[in-house]
Amino acid sequence: MSSSDSAVPVLLALDTATDRIHAALSVGGQVHALDLPGGAQASASLLPALNGLLAEAGRVWADVDAIAFGRGPGAFTGLRTACSVTQGLALALNKPVIALDTLMAVAEHARLGSPASWAEGDILWVLQDARMDELYVAAYRWDGHEWQQHQAPALWALSEPASRWATLGGQQVPLRWAGNALKAYPEQLSVLGELSAAPAAGVASAADPAVPGGAALAALAQRAWQRGQTLDAALALPLYVRDKVAQTTAERVAVKAAISGAISGA
Repeated sequence: MSSSDSAVPVLLALDTATDRIHAALSVGGQVHALDLPGGAQASASLLPALNGLLAEAGRVWADVDAIAFGRGPGAFTGLRTACSVTQGLALALNKPVIALDTLMAVAEHARLGSPASWAEGDILWVLQDARMDELYVAAYRWDGHEWQQHQAPALWALSEPASRWATLGGQQVPLRWAGNALKAYPEQLSVLGELSAAPAAGVASAADPAVPGGAALAALAQRAWQRGQTLDAALALPLYVRDKVAQTTAERVAVKAAISGAISGA
């Protein structure tokens, strides 16, 4: 069945910015999602996983209207994988791409855990482990329908949250947060636990942190599609908040060959 025969878009979304592969295929309100080990395995596992999503939904590559990807911030290798695969697929299929903020996807995953607990104007801070005693941090404001960027993604030293959010005059600073930072650095980021004995309603706990999950990626992709925020495949570029690392020629060749095989064999 071709997507042209349906009024609803068929959107493929993926994110490999963390140590997991998160992806989803959405057709209207129906979402098929996956969560697989990533890291060094991502480049080899991603295309077969996407083929599996299409098969599960009874779709083929020609049905896909756009490919959304998590552009970061995140691990260099993971971001290169997401961008390379997205570019290759979009060029091969002659489809547009949708760039998604990985940290916003973490925020959306947290919100989806308890949607009714979020009111217009609520702000959520996302803190993700960036390794090397650093954090990827951003803040988003819920406007009642979607997230608006409150503070752009940035790289923080591990000491910054304690400096910024120390209690003042015995009064606790209200804070809503999500992400895996506290789980990665429980002692250094104990301030997060001190600011709220447990994370606020609708925010995953340190033991079960929010992630850029498939359902969240699908939701962000659908909103971007409705706003007409698609890009040419050449603009499927990563968001680095550290020094940029270019994709190697070998990586580009390997991805191109894998995509050609995946599409022709579908």
